[in-house]
Amino acid sequence: MARHNGIDPAYSIGGDFVNTTDAQTGRWNRLVIVKNNTAFDAITAQNYTGNSLVGEGFPAGFELQGVFTAFTLATGGSVIAYRI
Repeated sequence: MARHNGIDPAYSIGGDFVNTTDAQTGRWNRLVIVKNNTAFDAITAQNYTGNSLVGEGFPAGFELQGVFTAFTLATGGSVIAYRI
């Protein structure tokens, strides 16, 4: 029986801790909110439709999943962005 370590190899190249309002560019599959009431001033996702996520306050522990290529946090927010 093969042993599974629980890490998806397609998504195991690390993450970026971001707590500044500097514009971020890259490619991430998951944004995990670290600090309560974290909001985005800008966010670009390849596979989202509907209303914008900009300005919404998210609670700590909340995860946004998709294919994100750019984001800018509002003042006081922090996330861990997992790279793909």
